[in-house]
Amino acid sequence: MTANAERKYRRATAFQRRINPVLRRLPFQTVLETTGRVSGLPRLTPVGGRRVGDSFWLVSEFGERSQYVRNIKANPRVRIRIRGRWYSGTAHLLPGDDPVARLRTLPRYNSAVVRAVGAGLLTVRIALDV
Repeated sequence: MTANAERKYRRATAFQRRINPVLRRLPFQTVLETTGRVSGLPRLTPVGGRRVGDSFWLVSEFGERSQYVRNIKANPRVRIRIRGRWYSGTAHLLPGDDPVARLRTLPRYNSAVVRAVGAGLLTVRIALDV
């Protein structure tokens, strides 16, 4: 990772440590629940993305460095809260997908933030159990 990407990562994670506890309590914030790869405890992460049919699409701003992506690699079974309702599903990491093109299909504000802050983008698709 370049020095600039490392600096972005440190700044973003410091900010997210402060804001994520507030965001995940908001009733209509989309929240991804993974199982901690070491602790086995539920881990809640506010995310941005879009449901398309029986899938939920999102782009991780730091790819495989993101803690929730590491948790998905250990256990792909997840839950996601969309508009206040919880859905179970299986997450799939898609390194072959073009994350910049994918961001064009997702909500504009979140996509702009991910592009500005991110380094090493990675597309994630969650196949919902519906």
